[in-house]
Amino acid sequence: MDYQDYYKILGVDEKASTEDVKKAYRKLAMKYHPDRNPNNKAAEEHFKEINEANEVLSDPQKRTKYDQLSNSYSSWQQAGGSPGSFHWEDVVGGKGGRGGTRVDVNDLGDLFGDGGGFSDFFRTFFGGAMGGQSTGGRGRSRSTYARPRQPAAYQQQVRVSLYEAYHGTTRMMDINGIKKEIKIPAGVKTGTKVRAAGAGPADESGMNSDIYLIIEVTPDPRFELAGEDILTEKKIDLATAVLGGEVKVETLSGDVLLIIPPGTQPGRMFRLAGRGMPDLKRKGKFSNLMVRINVQIPKHLTEEQKQLFEKLRGI
Repeated sequence: MDYQDYYKILGVDEKASTEDVKKAYRKLAMKYHPDRNPNNKAAEEHFKEINEANEVLSDPQKRTKYDQLSNSYSSWQQAGGSPGSFHWEDVVGGKGGRGGTRVDVNDLGDLFGDGGGFSDFFRTFFGGAMGGQSTGGRGRSRSTYARPRQPAAYQQQVRVSLYEAYHGTTRMMDINGIKKEIKIPAGVKTGTKVRAAGAGPADESGMNSDIYLIIEVTPDPRFELAGEDILTEKKIDLATAVLGGEVKVETLSGDVLLIIPPGTQPGRMFRLAGRGMPDLKRKGKFSNLMVRINVQIPKHLTEEQKQLFEKLRGI
């Protein structure tokens, strides 16, 4: 398993603030976004690395854990450790373990075509599958009336884009050579659990387990989730801000026209009702799209434009 240097991937210092991490991510995400690099496999892979690095370094708890892992790995390297011989399991939790059902991340990774979209390094330390089991009751009786033991339930983290979270999507699973398509409904958020009943491997009794897909919505450089709503930014020129007009605003369901009233100030917010995220529990209901206006001030003016502005200043 290869070590992932998330700081190097984002091009930030180890002491970089969370805001610096976000700025670096946004810049790289815009550059390597698949929409801007169609049919470019290298850009697509780098985009995944960027998202993974941002997922860890923008989360204080994950970043603290990652820094601890990095320190252990660096100390081992300085001590003369040879490549490929570092025992990651010792860092994860030692040799003992806590008992109970243990699920190797690679086992569940094989069930999903892309392993959830994460590297082996990430899934081992931050997004590994977890196994557990429950019994039908707490009584000790083994009578025929006792509820049967339920097979272990497994969890697998799955990444979806904001576009997929808006429209709904699917993930293909390969279970013992049998492909199963799992539907992910529109309106999921980070942390949403999607249950795939009976999609997991069978236990010793022959009962198939459930798999829970733990959704991770990746950031989108064009939109930002703000609670239930979506936030986006629209740049307009100075003339439109002063005189008013119509501008196209991109949404997850297509472009819409936004009327800009005369005298619109930089930073003004417009609310587009029903253009936000779909409600997972209420079909047909959508949140709002909030549009923040960014007025572009011209940096270079022609002589004629300068004269016109001088006249305006004198009025």
